[in-house]
Amino acid sequence: MKPAVRSVLAVLILAIALSILLISCSGPQYLSFPLDPSGRSLNSPYAELSPRSVSQYLVFVSDRAGSQDVYVYDLNERKLLDLPELNSLDMTVAAPDISEDGRYIVFAGNRQGKSEIYLYDRQLYKLRSLTSNLSAEVRNPSISADGDTIAFESNAQGQWDIFIYTRAGDPLDISTNPR
Repeated sequence: MKPAVRSVLAVLILAIALSILLISCSGPQYLSFPLDPSGRSLNSPYAELSPRSVSQYLVFVSDRAGSQDVYVYDLNERKLLDLPELNSLDMTVAAPDISEDGRYIVFAGNRQGKSEIYLYDRQLYKLRSLTSNLSAEVRNPSISADGDTIAFESNAQGQWDIFIYTRAGDPLDISTNPR
């Protein structure tokens, strides 16, 4: 066999092998969540904002009830979870996060022009502010997987810094020691 034919044959075999490899690889798998006009499922005709998925839970903000509220969707059960005592008409919410077991939800809330970081316990149905004693703007909270630590941004020192609080609402000292 001539060298030119051998080269073409080698390229053809390589192309076929790559095609078979690419066909056998599966791309990302998408879950389909159809639009629910009643607003009782994940997607509704209203704005769904700031999704955060942890474990089997998806926490997000939606204005489907006439105000910006926090919602939790169980991806395994494919249903919205009840959150008694969480949402209220006098608060605008943003940037929710959820602990890995789904018990604790943290979010930034704004009532009467004052922003605070709120923690909701799904087991006890309790909502409380972690930052009511902080005279500053706060935003973008995140919660650790075990729900024990909450980090967020605050401008308490004149610029946006990271603050870390315990679930009990106590600030953690994260100052650095120069070496």
